[in-house]
Amino acid sequence: MNISKSIILNTDSYKTSHWLQYPPNTEFVFSYIEARGGVYQDTTFFGLQMFLKEYLSKPITQSEIDFATTFYAAHGVPFNREGWSNLLVKHNGYLPLRIKAVKEGTTVPIKNVLVTVENTDPEFYWVTSYIETALLRAVWYPTTVCTMSRNIKKVIKNYLDRTGDPSGLNFKLHDFGSRGVSSFESAGIGDAAHLVNFMGTDNVTGVLNVMSYYNATTMPAFSIPASEHSSITSWGRDNETSAYDNMLKQFGREGSVLACVSDSYDIINACKIWGTTLKQKVIDSGATVVIRPDSGHPETVVSQVVHELDKYFGSIINDKGYKVLNNVRVIQGDGINEASIRGILLTLEFSGYSADNIVFGQGGALLQQLNRDTQHWAMKCSWAQINGVGVDVYKDPVGDITKKSKKGKITLVQTSFGDVMTVLESDVSAICAAGGQELLETVWLNGKLLKDFNFDAVRLNASI
Repeated sequence: MNISKSIILNTDSYKTSHWLQYPPNTEFVFSYIEARGGVYQDTTFFGLQMFLKEYLSKPITQSEIDFATTFYAAHGVPFNREGWSNLLVKHNGYLPLRIKAVKEGTTVPIKNVLVTVENTDPEFYWVTSYIETALLRAVWYPTTVCTMSRNIKKVIKNYLDRTGDPSGLNFKLHDFGSRGVSSFESAGIGDAAHLVNFMGTDNVTGVLNVMSYYNATTMPAFSIPASEHSSITSWGRDNETSAYDNMLKQFGREGSVLACVSDSYDIINACKIWGTTLKQKVIDSGATVVIRPDSGHPETVVSQVVHELDKYFGSIINDKGYKVLNNVRVIQGDGINEASIRGILLTLEFSGYSADNIVFGQGGALLQQLNRDTQHWAMKCSWAQINGVGVDVYKDPVGDITKKSKKGKITLVQTSFGDVMTVLESDVSAICAAGGQELLETVWLNGKLLKDFNFDAVRLNASI
């Protein structure tokens, strides 16, 4: 028994007592997930499929029920052993739930429903709310990463459109964040979300997640040989040139790309080494050498390095009138976030340099410097059926009107005019008759995955 994968234990402690708190004769509970606001005005939905395959595809077992019975008793909260035992017998351990969601990769304005969940067997009305903790977490984190990554992609594209070659966009933001997150699982989930928008990463876990959960049959992301400080500084300061020369010997081939951190001592002097002692070797290798500064103010340092490299290697003027360095490029991976990316690209443009000269590596700011409140995520109950009667369920706290929740059995539609909005399920037929369409579709039903998204399709949905 893998306790860490048990959905019975993948919840908050107080959830175990909620089956006793609903009104008598409660039969169905309907809940929804939305981003209520936050940094971005829309969200790019991603990640639910990983959770469905990893956690809901496996039925609960008697040993899990037995363990949970002992655990929760010692923990001090009631546990619905009879309910879970009945579920095991009646549904072979699979949760009797219908989960609907927008297509993965879809961008939706905030304050709209993205996922709904409801029980399909009235005996198990309490299951809907029981999985809130796991389901909300499975949605908010990857969707927020995907949303942020996509918005950064739009920023970079804007500068490439003005100053460079947009065809290189997919490799302009590299994930450096694997070591900067809280867990192995977070690294994989977060990077997979980033890879919806880009194709560069050093986060192996995320690539494996894409291959495992999204049916990728070809390599979905790529990296290049690159140095770290230890592989440079172990040569000693007096042998800095030899360390760089070794990078060329090992990885410098016609058409190859290699990256070398070059500020272990003095980035300006390193540019001189690359541009004088090693210049001809760089040219003769046929490789593109990507110089990586790793300290200082990002906007200032990148500008200095680009100017220094231009002094030694020269540049061409592209068809948009901006300079593109010969033989070398720059990657900035320190202090990178959306604001610094904007600042760096603006500084380069102001100086007459194309965005083609720079690639970004983003670490903790990509995968870790966000939380559930970045987009104000919530899962709320909006409808229930009690003793055969459907009732609207909602909250409307006077202390914070932004936390007012939606009412009724709701879904997401796109009207014939292209507007995306949340409506009652009862209104869908009329909207579709008028040329609109429902955007939520059943992806999970009673233990079965009904929609299995291919990663290429997800990327297409999220394209800008």
